[in-house]
Amino acid sequence: MSQISLARYLREQQRVLPVLDDALIRLLEQVAQACVGIGQALGQGALAGLLGAAGQDNVQGEAQKKLDVLANDLLIDAHVWGGHLAAMASEEMDDLYTLPDEMPRGDYLLAFDPLDGSSNIDVNVSVGTIFSVLRAPQRQAVSAADMLQTGRAQVAAGYAIYGPSTQWVLTLGAGVDVFTLDRSLGQFFLTERGLRIPEQTQEFAINMSNQRFWEAPVQRYVAELLAGREGVRGKDFNMRWVGSMVADVHRLLTRGGLFMYPIDAKTRAKGGRLRLLYEANPMAWLVEQAGGLASTGYERILDLSPQALHQRVAVMLGAREEVLRLEDMHRD
Repeated sequence: MSQISLARYLREQQRVLPVLDDALIRLLEQVAQACVGIGQALGQGALAGLLGAAGQDNVQGEAQKKLDVLANDLLIDAHVWGGHLAAMASEEMDDLYTLPDEMPRGDYLLAFDPLDGSSNIDVNVSVGTIFSVLRAPQRQAVSAADMLQTGRAQVAAGYAIYGPSTQWVLTLGAGVDVFTLDRSLGQFFLTERGLRIPEQTQEFAINMSNQRFWEAPVQRYVAELLAGREGVRGKDFNMRWVGSMVADVHRLLTRGGLFMYPIDAKTRAKGGRLRLLYEANPMAWLVEQAGGLASTGYERILDLSPQALHQRVAVMLGAREEVLRLEDMHRD
């Protein structure tokens, strides 16, 4: 049986998913091609002089890497001329990016983190690109307020992970499928359908260096995990932490687990560490489409009403039973 290319997959899905119109297909194909270009740039790394800092900060006050800037530019350039977008928003840009007046505009909005985990680039650890697609209320006079939709309004979301192989993970609201890049052809091919996260797990991911800053419910929950077989959980847990959300979430989508970046004393004033539009919403939808849950501890991420483009939130997502346990502890 021949391999199923991304282009063929999208056309086949169009027959059963009314949401998938021609413009959305073109949009997703352009995102995928931009990810191919980003992966190629990452592969060049030091050979092309692309490692190291760009010498400027993004809107969050974080030092940008050269590849942050390049990845952001590649995603913008891929969509300016296509006629399927009304506007874009990026973690690396202060404001909404509206298309030039002379360019055709479409019915969709694209939000993206062009290079998640970029602090790992210089040490050659897996990084990724996260994206979220929303419907545009209007094509003209688009404002940042048009982007402030709940995660349940997403029509497509996914990420690319640049590792030993480059993979592209996608949901259209009917499960989660995985594509792998054939580097010799520059195309993605379907390699796994219907990812499912086990409801139970013995693996979790959290930055333990922040432990002293966590709120009491997270302190209590992680203490239970660390107590292992001798504690109330009666089993041992493994901890894994890459420091790249894409890599940590890809691991739990592949083999189960729980990812946590809770609010703490350092991030409380900002609302959390991770961005709602560019990171939390798309990853939450992927996880819930794979049978897991995503929460801030107090409410479901997909139900949050965004108040600003760069709003931050606490994130706890993965195995259903573990997220429910965390929510119970926060209610207590």
